[in-house]
Amino acid sequence: MEEFKGQPRLPKFAVPKRYDIRLTPDLTSCKFGGSVAIDVDVVGDTKFIVLNAADLTINNRSVSFTNKVSSKALEPTKVELVEADEILVLEFAETLPTGMGVLAIGFEGVLNDKMKGFYRSSYELNGEKKNMAVTQFEPADARRCFPCWDEPACKITLDVPSELVALSNMPVIDEKVDGNMKTVSYQESPIMSTYLVAVVIGLFDYVEDHTSDGIKVRVYCQVGKANQGKFALNVAVKTLELYKEYFAVPYSLPKLDMIAIPDFAAGAMENYGLVTYRETALLYDDQHSAAANKQRVATVVAHELAHQWFGNLVTMEWWTHLWLNEGFATWVSYLAADSLFPEWKIWTQFLDECTEGLRLDGLAESHPIEVEVNHTGEIDEIFDAISYRKGASVIRMLQNYLGAECFQRSLASYIKKYACSNAKTEDLWAALEEGSGEPVNKLMNSWTKQKGYPVISVKVKEEKLELEQSQFLSSGSPGDGQWIVPITLCCGSYDVCKNFLLYNKSDSFDIKELLGCSISKEGDNGGWIKLNVNQTGFYRVKYDKDLAARLGYAIEMKQLSETDRFGILDDHFALCMARQQTLTSLLTLMASYSEETEYTVLSNLITISYKIGRIAADARPELLDYLKQFFISLFQNSAEKLGWDSKPGESHLDALLRGEIFTALALLGHKETLNEASKRFHAFLADRTTPLLPPDIRKAAYVAVMQKVSASDRSGYESLLRVYRETDLSQEKTRILSSLASCPDVNIVLEVLNFLLSSEVRSQDAVYGLAVSIEGRETAWKWLKDNWDHISKTWGSGFLITRFISSIVSPFASYEKVREVEEFFSSRCKPYIARTLRQSIERVQINAKWVESIRNEGHLAEAVKELAYRKY
Repeated sequence: MEEFKGQPRLPKFAVPKRYDIRLTPDLTSCKFGGSVAIDVDVVGDTKFIVLNAADLTINNRSVSFTNKVSSKALEPTKVELVEADEILVLEFAETLPTGMGVLAIGFEGVLNDKMKGFYRSSYELNGEKKNMAVTQFEPADARRCFPCWDEPACKITLDVPSELVALSNMPVIDEKVDGNMKTVSYQESPIMSTYLVAVVIGLFDYVEDHTSDGIKVRVYCQVGKANQGKFALNVAVKTLELYKEYFAVPYSLPKLDMIAIPDFAAGAMENYGLVTYRETALLYDDQHSAAANKQRVATVVAHELAHQWFGNLVTMEWWTHLWLNEGFATWVSYLAADSLFPEWKIWTQFLDECTEGLRLDGLAESHPIEVEVNHTGEIDEIFDAISYRKGASVIRMLQNYLGAECFQRSLASYIKKYACSNAKTEDLWAALEEGSGEPVNKLMNSWTKQKGYPVISVKVKEEKLELEQSQFLSSGSPGDGQWIVPITLCCGSYDVCKNFLLYNKSDSFDIKELLGCSISKEGDNGGWIKLNVNQTGFYRVKYDKDLAARLGYAIEMKQLSETDRFGILDDHFALCMARQQTLTSLLTLMASYSEETEYTVLSNLITISYKIGRIAADARPELLDYLKQFFISLFQNSAEKLGWDSKPGESHLDALLRGEIFTALALLGHKETLNEASKRFHAFLADRTTPLLPPDIRKAAYVAVMQKVSASDRSGYESLLRVYRETDLSQEKTRILSSLASCPDVNIVLEVLNFLLSSEVRSQDAVYGLAVSIEGRETAWKWLKDNWDHISKTWGSGFLITRFISSIVSPFASYEKVREVEEFFSSRCKPYIARTLRQSIERVQINAKWVESIRNEGHLAEAVKELAYRKY
C-alpha cells in the first residue's frame, strides 16, 4: 500500500467509465448517506484499486468488485482511507480480472460549513432558519461527497424530503414520492469530469425561458427573489445563442439551470447544466443594484456559460492547463458582453483585467501560465490573476495578431476535434497554427511557459527607432526572460499602423521606411510614436524623455485613443514603482489628464492616486495635503460635470464613474463631498426609497460617512450597521462591509474587523471588510496575528484565506515589517498559502524600496506644491 502514498496523481491500472450515484442528505442533522456503483475497466495486473476519497466514512462491508463477464463478486481484504493523500486504497486477495467490472461502495459524510464538497448553506424563510445542501467540487472536492476518479459519466439518484426542489446536472427522468420522502432520478450525463458534477437541494423559486433551439433555461433563487433573476436569464439565453454561433457547436445538454447560493466561496462555478453562483453574481434588483452590479452579473454569466464549451465539453488534461479554462472563459465573456451591451465599451474596461495580470506578473514570485501542480493543495492558489487575467490577455494579444476571423475558425475546429475529451495547451496552439500558418506554438510558448513579461524601451536616434526588450520586474531588479513580442506601433495618427514580431533582445529601424513619417527635432511636439497600439499586447513600454513629452502633449491635445491614454499612464506608474521613472514625472503626466472624461481611464487615475497617497504617507508625510489637493483638482472637473444625481438617458459608464469619483473625493477628505454625502445618507436613513441616494452613489456615501466616525462619535457607524442588518440583499451588505474599515479611527477599525468574525457576516463575505484605512494597517496586522488560529480554522484550505494575508500584509512598506511577517508565519505556513505569502512579502519589499527612492528624490516638494496650486 505504501507505494500509493504521497503521489500527485492516481495510478492508471483501473479506468472509470461511468458512475451511478445515490445520495440521501438529511438537512436537519446535516449528515448524508450514499452509495456509488462505478463501471471500471481494469487495464493492468493489479491486486489494488486506488481512488480518491476524503472526509467520508466508508462502510467496509459494502465494498465489492464484480467482474462483468464472470459475475464473480470479490470483497477486499483491506480497506484503507489515507486522509493525508485523500485516497481510498482497496487491496484484494487475488489479482483482479482485466476488463470491465463494477466497484460498489457505501459511505456516509457530513454536510460541512466549509463551502466545498457536499456542504450546507443557510437562509431564512418567514423568519425561520433553513438549510439547503449544495455541492462545490472544483478543483478536487468531489471526493468529499463520493469516492471517485476524475473522468466519469454520471447517473445520479437523490432521496430527499418531498417538499424540496432537487436539482442536478441533467433533467429529471423519474420522481417517486413515498410519504414525506421522494426519490428523484436524472438522465445519465455525457462524459464529464467529476469536478463538474453538481447537486442542489432546498426550497427555491425560479424564472424560465427558452433558446430558439428549445434549450430550457432557468434561474433559481431563494423564495421571494425570483424577479431578481430576470436580468441574468435574459443574458444567459442571448449568450447561449451567441456561443452556439461563435464556437459552431450547439450547447450540448437539454437544459441549463443557474442558481443563487447564499453561502458560496467563489464568484460562480460552471457545473455542467447546473451553474452555481453567489447571489451578488446572479441577482439584479432594479431598485437596489448599482450599474457595477449589473455589469458583474452579465460578465460572470457570460464567463460561466463559456465554460460549457471551454472546460466542460473540452476539458483540460490536468490542472497545469487550468488557464485554458479560465483565461479563455474570461476573454470570451468580454466578447459576449460587448455583443450584448456595446455601449459599455467593455473592451476598454478589459484593460483593468490586463493591468491586474501585469501587476501580479511583475513579481519575482509570480508563476508561469502553465504551472506544474504536484499536490491538490496547490491547485486553489493558481486560480489567480495569472490563470484568469494574464491568460485572457495573451489570448487577446494572439487573436489581435492572427485576426479575428482566422482565430474564430481555428477555435471552432479545435472544439469539434476535442469535444467530450481532454486537451492540452499545445493542442490549441496546433489548431491555431494550422488555421493561420503562423508559428503560434513557438510564439506562445514564450508567454505561457515562462513567468513575467517584457518592457520595451524605445528611443529615437538620428531618424532610427531603437527598440530593446528586457524583463520587467516591479522591484526594479533585472530579469533574464526573453519573448517573441507582437509589436504594434503608429506615428502621429492611427492611419498607418505597423505590426511585426520582435524576436531579438534589440532591433533598430529606419523611421521613414517603417512608418512613412519622421520625428522632428526636440522641443517641437509635432510628431509622436505610440507602441502597443490600443494596449493589445501583454507588455509595458518605456519611452525616452523626448518621446514621453510628445505623448504627454498628444494626450492634452486629445489625439490619442482612450485605450492608449490608459496604457501610457499605467506603464508610467509601473515604471515609477520600479524606480525607473521619478514620482515628479508621473505626477506631471497625471496633470495632462485634467480634462479626461472616459470612465476606464479616470478609474485607473483614481486607483493610481490611492497608491501614490499611501506610499507618500510613508515616504513624505509632509507633502500629503498638497498631493490630496492636486488629486482633488484632477477629479473635480468630472465630479462637477456628473453631479450627484443621474441624468435621464445617461450612459452606464457615467453611472459607474459617478460612484468611483465621489468615493475618491470622500477618501481625499474633500469637504463639500463629505457634507453632501452626509446630507443624502440621513435622507436615506429616514426613507430607504429616497431618490437622493440611488445604488450607484451609496458606496461613496457610506465611505464618506465612515471618514467622520470616531470612538467619540459613532453615530454614522451604528447607522450603517443598522442598514446592514435590515437588508436581505447581498449586494447591499457587501457595499457596506467594503466601506466600514475605511474609517481613520483605529478603535473603530478594530471593531469592524471583529464584526467580520461574528455570526452576522457570512464567511464568504468577510474578505470584503479587509479594505482598511492606512491609519488602520498596524491594527489589522495585530488583529490578524491575534485571530490567526480562528481564521485558519474557519477559512481553512480554501482560497479565501489567501485574501486575509494579501489584504493585510501587502500595504506595508518597511523591511522591519517583512521580518515580522516572516517570523510570524515561519511556523504557520501551509502549502495553500505559501505562494500568496511570498508574493505579499515581495510587495512590502517593493514598497520599502519605493519609499526610499521617493525620500531621496530632489525637487519633489516644489513640483508637488506647484501642481497643487495650478489652475486646471
